[in-house]
Amino acid sequence: MEKFDVLKGTAAPMPLKNIDTDMIIPAQFLKTIKRTGLGKVVFFRMRFDDKGAEKPDFILNQEPFRDAKIIVAGDNFGCGSSREHAPWALADFGIRCVISTSFADIFFNNSAKNGILLIVVSASDRDTLMKDAQQGATLAIDLAKQIIRRADGSEVTFDVEPNRKHNLLNGLDDIGLTLKHETDITDFEERLSVERPWL
Repeated sequence: MEKFDVLKGTAAPMPLKNIDTDMIIPAQFLKTIKRTGLGKVVFFRMRFDDKGAEKPDFILNQEPFRDAKIIVAGDNFGCGSSREHAPWALADFGIRCVISTSFADIFFNNSAKNGILLIVVSASDRDTLMKDAQQGATLAIDLAKQIIRRADGSEVTFDVEPNRKHNLLNGLDDIGLTLKHETDITDFEERLSVERPWL
């Protein structure tokens, strides 16, 4: 998993409340177990019409938001089903951070395991950042310092759970965490094969 340290980029405004995982990636795209290639269908029904043409009024179809790395979202982002394809699709598109007042719990955990930082802020801070995003501003997310730096130089602080912060800073997903104990696991297996060869 890619490390998350300081992320600087365009923030896309998505003020709609209750953007659910089906809006992020519709069910017809859940047949794959690959984490790549899903960025092209993220927000599919919002981005494209029935003929597959881009909807010009959707934010990610507009400049400078086509290359957005950050989303400033309405309340309760990521609600709905627990599909892990939703953070896969966001990450494959290039989104590394979503800022909102609240997130669905399963989506929150799935995102962190896929290298996406979800930041919970107050409604007033979110509204300020939403205005920045609507003006095409660049935001800088400093995970180590837990700061969102606005274009005017002012800062918004945020909280993050220590283990989640550690894993994101070091690029560790569940497999990466397990592999940190590879020597101990190998030693245990070798010892077990001697002590209990019948297993």
